[in-house]
Amino acid sequence: MIVGIGVDLVKIERIEKAGSGHPGFLERVFTQRERDYCNRQKYPAQHYAARFASKEAVLKAFGTGLSAGMKWTDIEVLHGEGGGPIVNISGAAKDLADLKGVKQIMLSYSHDEGYAVAHAVLIGGGHFGVMDNA
Repeated sequence: MIVGIGVDLVKIERIEKAGSGHPGFLERVFTQRERDYCNRQKYPAQHYAARFASKEAVLKAFGTGLSAGMKWTDIEVLHGEGGGPIVNISGAAKDLADLKGVKQIMLSYSHDEGYAVAHAVLIGGGHFGVMDNA
């Protein structure tokens, strides 16, 4: 059962400027593992932007934004064994996921031509029922 969906689009240049012009931005928004991955890439800014859009998409899927004690680093976007994105959550994000019955976070992201986009779907433990037309 789908518990929530979210999408976000961000300019790569915006994240690049924030990372170079605002001390502490990268540390405040991205976990050490995310920073290690992005910094190993040929064009780190596009990977940072994809993760930023992913975090925003997950927050939108929760319907909260950065409220109720939520921190950027409560949402971590990494690569799974097959190379696709996986989402790890902790802190207030984990608490909210448990409260909403979220069992899985599906994520897709892409970056090209100056933009990064992400789409997140929160999957719960419910089941699909048959609607009664009576």
